[in-house]
Amino acid sequence: MASNPPAPEAPYAPSQPSTDTFGYGGYRTDEGPWEEWNPTAESTRPVRGKHRVAKQRGGGFARSSTVLGVGVIAAVSAGGMASANTGKAPVSISMPDLPNVGSLISDDDEPVQEAAPALAGFGSEAALDTEESAADAGEALRSRIMAQAESQQSQVEVKALAAAAEAEADAAAKAEKEAEAKAAAAKKKAAEEAAAKAEAARLAELAKQYTLPTSSYTITSTFGQAGSLWSSGYHTGLDFAAPTGTLIKAVHSGTITEAGWAGSYGYRTILTLDDGTELWFCHQSSISVSVGQKVATGDVIGRVGATGNVTGAHLHLEVHPGGSADGIDPAAWLRGKGLNP
Repeated sequence: MASNPPAPEAPYAPSQPSTDTFGYGGYRTDEGPWEEWNPTAESTRPVRGKHRVAKQRGGGFARSSTVLGVGVIAAVSAGGMASANTGKAPVSISMPDLPNVGSLISDDDEPVQEAAPALAGFGSEAALDTEESAADAGEALRSRIMAQAESQQSQVEVKALAAAAEAEADAAAKAEKEAEAKAAAAKKKAAEEAAAKAEAARLAELAKQYTLPTSSYTITSTFGQAGSLWSSGYHTGLDFAAPTGTLIKAVHSGTITEAGWAGSYGYRTILTLDDGTELWFCHQSSISVSVGQKVATGDVIGRVGATGNVTGAHLHLEVHPGGSADGIDPAAWLRGKGLNP
């Protein structure tokens, strides 16, 4: 333990009595005059031993210990000065071994050196714990983000697969509809072709039973053609222009129901078919059959002429279904029988 040495005695003047009480810097008349004394390095012996104040390492404890140490030193110095002023023998003051102060101002550096690693270790462990906690939190966040990303990716893939399946189903349905439409069109076309073939076969068969009324002709007037040449205001038949004397044949088998003069029609022959249809052959130059006579397809019934109301030699043909007064288009009727006038 360190102690303060006794201070040197000041000059003594007993002739001056002290009138004041004892105090630092005071004056007593019963002890004689005092001279101002300023301690110097030569008059004051150096204090033995080293007094080292530890560095402040944070917290109120270090600052309080430092202030306590400084206060103790100041008190010791004040006591020494007081002893010097009184002229009495100095009293040695010893400093108790305070655990906190001694550990901070002791000459031994080992406690300070041991405290630093302990504090450093505590800080390192806290930092490591903080880093580990941060790492765990970051890993948890990363795992959650990855899980969300995988979930979203899975949802996207599922939606993509569903969309692809729907598109494939739509494409299959569309292809099926197109195939059905093509099949229906093909079926319809086949049916039409079959019907056309059947009609052609029928017409071919009819053509064997029907024939055109004359040959080496030219169509000069058609059914329904308007003009002032006809008393009705329009043409009621089909005109086959041919030289006079050209043979006129029976279009189909039937019975002759009229043969003779018919005014503006000139010489006319009416052939009634089995279904009641009447065929009128007009403007003949001569008639080769008689009423009630049965004729077959292609039999000669007369010759082309220019009798009646005409402008030239031709055969005027009319068709009256069921013996009606109004006729129909002879060209259409002949085409229906497989003939093309």
